[in-house]
This record gives sequence, structure tokens and C-alpha cells, in this order.
Amino acid sequence: QVQLVESGGGLVQPGGSLRLSCAASGSIFTIVTMGWYRQAPGKQRELVAFITSGGNTNYADSVKGRFTISRDNAKNTVYLQMNSLKPEDTAVYYCNADMVPGGSLYTKAYWGQGTQVTVSS
Repeated sequence: QVQLVESGGGLVQPGGSLRLSCAASGSIFTIVTMGWYRQAPGKQRELVAFITSGGNTNYADSVKGRFTISRDNAKNTVYLQMNSLKPEDTAVYYCNADMVPGGSLYTKAYWGQGTQVTVSS
């Protein structure tokens, strides 16, 4: 059973920082891409950032220059460092990973349970 477990959300004042972590566990052959999405109340889920197994990254325009995604392949863990947070960053943040489970030949998308990030004074 493959799962993603997130941590690091919480309440922070505007201008503050938070670091999210997401660890993949279970029977995993390989992890292709790991990333973060977010969903604010009344809005669709949107991509925040992703990182490939080779370290290539991509960011939503709204977070460029403020958020940094990184990955520890040895720990099957992805991080999202969020700086200069704004109230509009408030959302539930979901970890996503495209993985090939052990014993499989195909890539499958997995999701974490979500972690709340609230930016408010």
C-alpha cells in the first residue's frame, strides 16, 4: 500500500514562512514526479509546483520567487519552502506523486490527505 503523508501546515502571519513536507512510503519501484497542489474554498485545485526525478522544477506564476520545491530521493520526500506568504496563499495544500508501485509497470498518481495553510494576521 503506497501512501503520501504531509506535514508542516498551520497558521502564519502575512510575510511569514512555512515548510511543508511529504513523504512517500510503501512498495515503490520509482517516483517520477512529485509536486504540490492547493485548493482554496470555492476554487478549483491548482498546481503550485512540481519537481522531476532529475531535479527540474516548475512553479505557478503566483508563487515564483517566493516558494521553493525540493526533493530528497533517498527519503522519497518532497518539500515546499514557502516564504513571503500572502493571505491569498491560504488553502489546503495537497502532495502529489506520480509513482510506479512495486510489482507494476505503470505510473499511477497518488495524493496526500492535505494540510491546511492559513495566512492571516
